[in-house]
Amino acid sequence: MAKGTLFLVPSPIGNLDDISKRVLNTLSSVDYVACEDTRNTAKLLSILGIKKTCISCHEHNESSISPKIINDINNGQSVAYLSDAGYPCISDPGYLLVLEAIKNNIKVTPISGASAFLNSLVGSGIDPKHFIFYGFLNSKGSDRRKELEDLKSLPFTIIFYEAPHRINDTLKDIYTIFGNRKITICRELTKIHEEFIRSDLETLVKENKEFIGELVLVIDKPKEAVKEYDFDDIKSKIELLISSGITKKDAISSVSLLFKIPKNIIKKIYY
Repeated sequence: MAKGTLFLVPSPIGNLDDISKRVLNTLSSVDYVACEDTRNTAKLLSILGIKKTCISCHEHNESSISPKIINDINNGQSVAYLSDAGYPCISDPGYLLVLEAIKNNIKVTPISGASAFLNSLVGSGIDPKHFIFYGFLNSKGSDRRKELEDLKSLPFTIIFYEAPHRINDTLKDIYTIFGNRKITICRELTKIHEEFIRSDLETLVKENKEFIGELVLVIDKPKEAVKEYDFDDIKSKIELLISSGITKKDAISSVSLLFKIPKNIIKKIYY
């Protein structure tokens, strides 16, 4: 018996018109739907006029329910996995299920669709050439500040998700550690009250405004990183040193000295 397929299906982040024909066809064709929240997914399917059985697969039961889903796919069924909004696996469950599918040589097919962090990046007005999507910072202040210390020197635009009740504490921590930078807060994306708040960290910390709705923070790279690094040149020099017999670690250290760029940044560029 041929194995089925695991489809990773994005759900709308606000606007139902973002659902593509391919998403509709996929949801209609699968044997059942695994999802983060059966209530939310059942409502979505009802609006779309699709009748499918939904089973829960969320952060608290993903490791225990994945074997059942994998067994069904191994036995010829195809399954769609949906998280509540946006893409599965992106600050949402689904990763463990994907790993199990890959281990079992099951075809994993991601379907294109809405993405909160990509919408935010391209609409922010902040340089999108090289960026890091980080997702949610730790909710505990001390751990959050440690994460930010590790990120502050990276010469890239950084994207965070944040909850409204934590936003001002998070902005204060980012400002304290990163210094003043351009920032765009993106809220209620694709919805009727969609808003891009383009400002800087110092101004937003002083204003201490209340924010409502789902939030994405797009933060500019540090001022000292405004100069553009020649990524290809850096990578080629590392490869040249490695090919001559030098260890990868020593090659990175040598290129760090050559370009006068911190080793942690060289590692990010190389890897």
